[in-house]
Amino acid sequence: MGDANNANDADAKALHPVYSVTNIQNKVRILDGEKVTYSSWVKLFKLHAHGYDVLDHIDETPPPAATDPSYEAWSKIDSIVLQWIYGTLSDDLLVRVLEADSTAQQAWDRIKKMKDLADQLNDVDHLVSESRLVLQMLLGLPSEFDTVASFITQSDTSWDNAREMLDREQRRQATQQQLPSQPTLVAANKSQGPPAPMTHPVQTPHPHS
Repeated sequence: MGDANNANDADAKALHPVYSVTNIQNKVRILDGEKVTYSSWVKLFKLHAHGYDVLDHIDETPPPAATDPSYEAWSKIDSIVLQWIYGTLSDDLLVRVLEADSTAQQAWDRIKKMKDLADQLNDVDHLVSESRLVLQMLLGLPSEFDTVASFITQSDTSWDNAREMLDREQRRQATQQQLPSQPTLVAANKSQGPPAPMTHPVQTPHPHS
């Protein structure tokens, strides 16, 4: 009887409510910012997250430690909630939020930050356009990015291209910092001082015979 009870317990744990969801798009709808607004999407998503017992994956509840026996089960459920998030975004939003090795909470927060940014622009009576989102992203960058930021502004490029350009510049600067310096050569050049100016030899005229 003990083995049977253990088997039943294992089955009960495996049958988490989240595994019964087959088509989340029919329940939450696709967030596109037009037909379905962010606030409506959040309400629907939280409603179903609560009903399927996964609200803790998007409400800032810390995950179990990686060494915790429950971590593997938590990680699988978190992947499903992350699929819910990605699966209920429009194509345009998905490419801006999609990232490798993300948790559901991190994706949820990225969407929230995008919403906050749009709200900030609306508060000053500006139309939320992609070019304004790019401009807002460039504000506050360190001086090391001045050159690429200026190029992005002048080229009026898309949000995705701007992010890619900033990523490339960040990788370039990181690689440059890792290159070995040459202090000996620099010191030698300093000790020698500036090169002497080149002069033409003075030709002494021969005396007339």
